[in-house]
Amino acid sequence: MKKLILYTIGIFLFLSSCADGQGSKNGDDFATLPAPKTGEAVATFGGGCFWSMSEAMSELKGVNKVISGYAGGTTKNPTYREVSSQNTNHAETVQIYYDPKVISFDKITEAFFFAHDPTTLNRQGPDEGTDYRSIAFYRNEAEKNTIEATIRKVNQSKHYADPIVTQVVPFKVFYPAENYHQGYYRAHPNQPYIVGVSEPKVMKFRKAMKADLRPEFAH
Repeated sequence: MKKLILYTIGIFLFLSSCADGQGSKNGDDFATLPAPKTGEAVATFGGGCFWSMSEAMSELKGVNKVISGYAGGTTKNPTYREVSSQNTNHAETVQIYYDPKVISFDKITEAFFFAHDPTTLNRQGPDEGTDYRSIAFYRNEAEKNTIEATIRKVNQSKHYADPIVTQVVPFKVFYPAENYHQGYYRAHPNQPYIVGVSEPKVMKFRKAMKADLRPEFAH
C-alpha cells in the first residue's frame, strides 16, 4: 500500500500537463511534413495532448502515418512553447495519412470521438487551455457533414453523459510539431504522464474501436 501511495503521489507531481516531455539534441527541430502519396487521403483532428491521440489513430487499419502538430491558430510555424502560451490560438492536433480503400473518413471521424473526451471545453484530463481543445477540421462539405452527423450519432448514443463541444472548422494549415513529440507514446512508455494519462485513454480507445484496429492491437 505504501508503494502504491508513493507511486500515486509521484504521478500527480508529474501530471501537470502534456508539456512535461523534454526535447533532446536536434529534438527541437520541426518534423518534416510529408506530402500525401498517390491515392492517400489526409484528415486533421485535435483532441488534447497529441501523444495519446497520435498513438490511437496510428493503431487503426488503413492509417499509414500520423504527424503531431498544430492547427487552428494564427501564428506561422509556432513552437510548442508558443502554442502552450495560448497566444497563438493553435490546438495540439494530429494529421492522419490514410488509405481510403481500407478505412473511410467516416470511420476515422468516429475513432476521433472515442480517442478523447469531446465533452470538456478547453480541457483534457489534467491539461487545461485552448491548446487542448477538441477540434475537427474539414476540407470539403462532405467531410463537414460527416463530422456533424457523427456528433449527432455519438450524442444520441449517450456514450458520454454530456454533449459534445468539439469545434468544427474548415482546414487552413497544419504545422508539424518538434521531432521529440513524434511517436512520443511508444518512445517513452514509462514516462509518468504516459502511464497515468495517455495509456488509459489508448486502452479505452482500443476497447471502443477493436474491430477497426490492426491485429497487433486488437487483443
